[in-house]
Amino acid sequence: MKPPRIPPILPTLVQTGLAAVDNVTFDELGACPVCGGTVSGYDTKKKVFAVIREDDKERTIRIFVKRFYCRNCDHIINADEPIYPGTRIGSPVIDLCLSLATMMPVNRTATYLDAMGVVVNRTSCRLYVKEHFRQIPVNDLFGIKIPMSIVSLSTLAARSGQHSPIEGAEILAACGFPSADRTALHDSFFAGKKEGEERDTEEEEKERHMQTPE
Repeated sequence: MKPPRIPPILPTLVQTGLAAVDNVTFDELGACPVCGGTVSGYDTKKKVFAVIREDDKERTIRIFVKRFYCRNCDHIINADEPIYPGTRIGSPVIDLCLSLATMMPVNRTATYLDAMGVVVNRTSCRLYVKEHFRQIPVNDLFGIKIPMSIVSLSTLAARSGQHSPIEGAEILAACGFPSADRTALHDSFFAGKKEGEERDTEEEEKERHMQTPE
C-alpha cells in the first residue's frame, strides 16, 4: 500500500494539538456524578493521552488526572478529563480515527494516522471505529476531515505560546467536553459498561479496602 500524500501542515497541526496536552493536570470535579454527593481528594494518576512520532522517535503525551472519593456512595471518580468513558487514550485521537474512517476503510485510516505521526495500531483503530463510531464536528483541510477537537487544541497551543501553561478547563473545552455537565460525559457517549470501566471498578473495590481517605 502506497503511503498517502498528506500536506506537511497537517501532521504539524495534529502533533501540535496533541502535544499541547502534555503534562497538563486535570483536577476539577464539582460533585459525585453517581449520586451528587460531596467528594474529597483521593490521589492523582498519570495517564497516556497520545503517542506521536517526532523525527522518527516516539514521544508519549501524558496527563495527570486527580481522583476523588465520594463520602456518600464510596465511589472513586476521576476529575473531568479529555478521555471518553470506557477508553484509555485521549479523545482527540479517537476523534481522528472516527473522522478519517468516514472517508476510507479502517486499514487505510491506520495508514493515514501513521503518516500524520500518530501512533495507533490497526487493531486499536478498528476497535475504536467499530465500538465508538459516531458523527463528530470536523474541519475539511486539503480534502481531509480533521476533528475540530484537534484543530481547537492546535489553535489553543498557538495562542498560549511556550511560556503560558494551558489550564485543564481550556483543554476540556477545546475537546468539546462540558466540564460543568459531567453526567453527559459519562452517559451520552457510550451506552453500557465497557471492559475498561469494569477493570476500573475492580480497582476501586480493592483500593477502598486498602486505603481510607482522611
